[in-house]
Amino acid sequence: MTTSVRVPLDTASATLAPQLALDWSKRYALRVAVGDTLTVLATAAAAHLLVFHTANTAFHSRGVLDGAVTPLHLGLVLVVVWSLALRLVDTRAERIIGSGATEYKRLTHASIFTFGLFLLGAFFLDLDISRAYALIVFPLGTVALMLNRWLWRRWLLRRRAKGEYSSRVVLIGSRGSVLDTARDLMDRPQHGYQVVGVGLTDGPDEGVLSGTGLPIIGRIDDIPSLLDTYGADTLIATNSDRLPAERVREISWGLDPQRHKLVLAPSITDVAGSRVHLRPVNGLPLLHVETPQYEGPQRVAKRIFDVVVAALLLLALLPLLVAIAVLVKREDRGPVFYSQERVGRDGTTFRILKFRSMYMDADARRAELLEKMAGERRLFKMADDPRVTPIGRVLRRYSLDELPQLINVLRGDMSLVGPRPALPEEVSDYNSKERRRLVVTPGMSGLWQVSGRSNLGWDDGIRLDLYYADNWSMTGDLVILWRTAKAVLRPDGAY
Repeated sequence: MTTSVRVPLDTASATLAPQLALDWSKRYALRVAVGDTLTVLATAAAAHLLVFHTANTAFHSRGVLDGAVTPLHLGLVLVVVWSLALRLVDTRAERIIGSGATEYKRLTHASIFTFGLFLLGAFFLDLDISRAYALIVFPLGTVALMLNRWLWRRWLLRRRAKGEYSSRVVLIGSRGSVLDTARDLMDRPQHGYQVVGVGLTDGPDEGVLSGTGLPIIGRIDDIPSLLDTYGADTLIATNSDRLPAERVREISWGLDPQRHKLVLAPSITDVAGSRVHLRPVNGLPLLHVETPQYEGPQRVAKRIFDVVVAALLLLALLPLLVAIAVLVKREDRGPVFYSQERVGRDGTTFRILKFRSMYMDADARRAELLEKMAGERRLFKMADDPRVTPIGRVLRRYSLDELPQLINVLRGDMSLVGPRPALPEEVSDYNSKERRRLVVTPGMSGLWQVSGRSNLGWDDGIRLDLYYADNWSMTGDLVILWRTAKAVLRPDGAY
């Protein structure tokens, strides 16, 4: 690995690099704004044609506006107000785009705000507006806006994978904290942080940070003046005993507020944004982290959602379930279903149901395969398991063997979303940290399943399950279900 040599850029390049780094967010926000406006316009036009033209619904304006307001005027005002609401609620802020559910939550808030303003305006201006119009345009528009943002997000993620449309970052702090933060950001380019250099409080002023290949760009106190040289627009201060608050404050004084941003990375990790709240107290920024909630209204809502969706899926998929049962039976005349003991919430055990995808002597041959298997023995998964039947390989590839678990969901043994249901022998080897995944109900799908399935190792899977247990929410569950549908259609890591 070669040592980086700091060679100052020429004056024009030093000025241009940070300017381009900052402009990406404005260019992206402009593109999304145009897309939002066109989406709202198309939605209003579709609702107008459907309600006022196709259904021949009447529209009346009374009082001082008698005859002055037409459906066309109403639609144009709606487009303007809705577009302004999307801007006022800050749905295109740089810090929320690209990942997470906050962007979609703000879209919903903007739509609700517009709907409320729409009803208030109709009441005070004495407009006789069709209920059908309001009930069509707002749900349809909200869904269309989310689809528009999802498409733009896919475009943005492809750009970020190429190193574009991202904040260029310099990290400062101790070697350990900088190394951990650098690896996290480099492993997740979709969040929009491209690390271009580091500064250490307990290391040399030049060279390369081992394990990352990142250049050490200078002394901590000199780094604000070096940001432009490396085209960086963001300075992230990581947790370090040698980087006290007063020193971070002094370093911030050297930043250009028009071109540079300062971000503080606390030592706490694996906390969802919805649980974090900042409260300044007498100039001291206190970071409030809500404790995980496992009971209450959200838990009841999750259970109702599970029961309703599982019942509807069982009814809708009944022909498919019957067809699979016939194919499994014809394979070797064995039983259609396979039942196995698993560990559920709070350590309770239950029998999980699956379509049988292995030969009938699979359990007897497991010990033999375990002896031959190298690596992680707690997560017994083989890409070419000889015990799997031909029809079983197809079922496993598309997760069709797991459909009977909808019955487990109805029983309350499982949820649609949650940690992977663990085997008793796995739980017996859990340490205190790993046992925490048992505080929530296991699920048919979860972060483990949609983040790589069997391609993930034990430690990565446990980390994802613990993250879910501490940060679960109904919105997060809906996102996971959406990702599950995509993972089933593109079955990488399923075996």
